[in-house]
Amino acid sequence: MERSEEKDGSNKPAGQEQGSGTAGLMLKREIGLWSAVSMTAGCMIGSGIFMSPQGVLVYIGSPGASLIVWATCGLLAMLGALCYAELGSLVPESGGEYAYILRTFGSLPAFLVIYIYVLVGRPASITAVSLSFAEYVLAPFYPGCSSLPQVIVKIVASSCILLLLLINFWSSRMSTVLMNVCTTAKVFSMLVIVVGGAVVLMQGHASTESLMFAFHNTTQQAGRIGMAFYQGLWSFDGWSNINTVIEELKNPKQNLLWAVMIAVPLVTVLYVLVNISYLLVMSPSEILSSDAIAVSWGDRVLGSWAWLVPLAVALSTFGTVNGGFFSGSRVCYAAAREGHMPQLMSMIHVNRLTPVPAQIFTTAVALLLVIPGNFSTFVNLLSFLSWLTYGTTFACLLYLRIKTKNLPHTYKVPTFIPAIMLLVSLYLVLAPIIDHPQMEFLYIFLFVLSGFPVYFLLFHFQCQFKCIQTATMHLQLLLEVAPTTKDH
Repeated sequence: MERSEEKDGSNKPAGQEQGSGTAGLMLKREIGLWSAVSMTAGCMIGSGIFMSPQGVLVYIGSPGASLIVWATCGLLAMLGALCYAELGSLVPESGGEYAYILRTFGSLPAFLVIYIYVLVGRPASITAVSLSFAEYVLAPFYPGCSSLPQVIVKIVASSCILLLLLINFWSSRMSTVLMNVCTTAKVFSMLVIVVGGAVVLMQGHASTESLMFAFHNTTQQAGRIGMAFYQGLWSFDGWSNINTVIEELKNPKQNLLWAVMIAVPLVTVLYVLVNISYLLVMSPSEILSSDAIAVSWGDRVLGSWAWLVPLAVALSTFGTVNGGFFSGSRVCYAAAREGHMPQLMSMIHVNRLTPVPAQIFTTAVALLLVIPGNFSTFVNLLSFLSWLTYGTTFACLLYLRIKTKNLPHTYKVPTFIPAIMLLVSLYLVLAPIIDHPQMEFLYIFLFVLSGFPVYFLLFHFQCQFKCIQTATMHLQLLLEVAPTTKDH
């Protein structure tokens, strides 16, 4: 991001009226191939691989079936990323799913996507990973304790959210440097777990229970299988994040495809090896009883160096929350250009050039969600929302294939791939509701319905409330923010 300057060379304060020489938020193509690979892998590797093995095992019932779920989740992420790469070549705009749905199905469906993303999806994601961060930070201070004090966990999670708000407000560059450091910690922590499991196996100290009863107690219920995939796919969530910043990607027609083809298989292999390492060191019952699986693994394998695991995982989850703030601003920016967000939410700080109002709003909602927060509940909630959106996006690709025959494809996936992904999305959305209904799904449905009157009242009919306009003006002055300009 950079502050644009007038052609005559004079520097004007950011956010002035366009007629007087606007300086606004301008996006530059600075992300090369390897940066795109790093971003994709970094967004995928978060707290899920260190928390979700427990959730997958709970719902699927057996260690052997859990490994199959993990490998299948990687395959689904790869197929989905290939579909998104084709959509990115057809609609080369930042915003990801929002941009594709807007250009294919129109304003209302796109608004519902951004409505869910801004008010629920992004804040809930930040809250879930912050709770994971808190558990790993506190685990060394409560050795041998299977259940951490929830009040302390929530205080630490809230502190994490507020600290990252400050970092993202202060500087986008500082946020980027933090992301790179945390990505290194993610890869390091996973390699430590993989190598540690291999050493245990070579020493002959591996747990045999998982091998002897690999598929014992595997569930046959469609709903529980769907919930197991929810837990696993949460760990792969982030494979589509590179599409949200496509306007900043160098040579996007080639680099977008290569980035996902390198990053997704790499992460899938690491995930399967990490899960095998868990099962070699711990029995399924021990995995199910642990609140922090990676920490429990470290206590058994690393001895006096066990503190390295919670430190690396804490940095990993901290970086994931940071990525949530960073990438979310791009989607907000794309939505603001189309008039699907309040004016204040699309403004940036006149000196810091950071989207302060959007960050503060996301922080406030995330802090509210910390109060009743439960990691497993958030995983199910976010997976449901994600695959509802993914399914709609896969439908976009199929619709474009049927409706428009002569699309300018850079590359084209076989039609059966988006068709399969659409069916998978429908299964992951409907099966848990039918087989194992929960109140959370009803709340989501009611929330989506509430988006219809909001859209027609505020955006379709463009009703303007004087109190909102007055509040926007005062908050703009208080926060020192100004409107962004569209980069033509």
